[in-house]
Amino acid sequence: QVQLVESGGASVQAGGSLRLSCAASGRSFSTYIMGWFRQAPGKEREFVAGISRSGFGKYYGDSVKGRFTISRDNAKNTMFLQMNSLKPEDTAVYYCAASADYSRSYSSTEYDYYGQGTQVTVSS
Repeated sequence: QVQLVESGGASVQAGGSLRLSCAASGRSFSTYIMGWFRQAPGKEREFVAGISRSGFGKYYGDSVKGRFTISRDNAKNTMFLQMNSLKPEDTAVYYCAASADYSRSYSSTEYDYYGQGTQVTVSS
């Protein structure tokens, strides 16, 4: 089992940047693929980005490609999401997630563990 805690959410203006962090504790962090999801009020949870166990494989949702960068530091049990050129439509609660059973996944149902979330608000 792994416990996940997100941090770094804030209110920013459009065009700004934020860096989210996800700290993991418990079972070995490097045995999980990791991902970021987001959920805006009244909308379904949306895949944002995913990263392989080694950190070499990275993949993104279409709405954030070219603007967001996912990374991980297995020595520090931490994952990051660098968000640049933020838009009002990026406003959501952002969740980090861990999956033990897949090598790559865009589906929220294939992730076993989630953090509590961190709020990102982008104003125009």
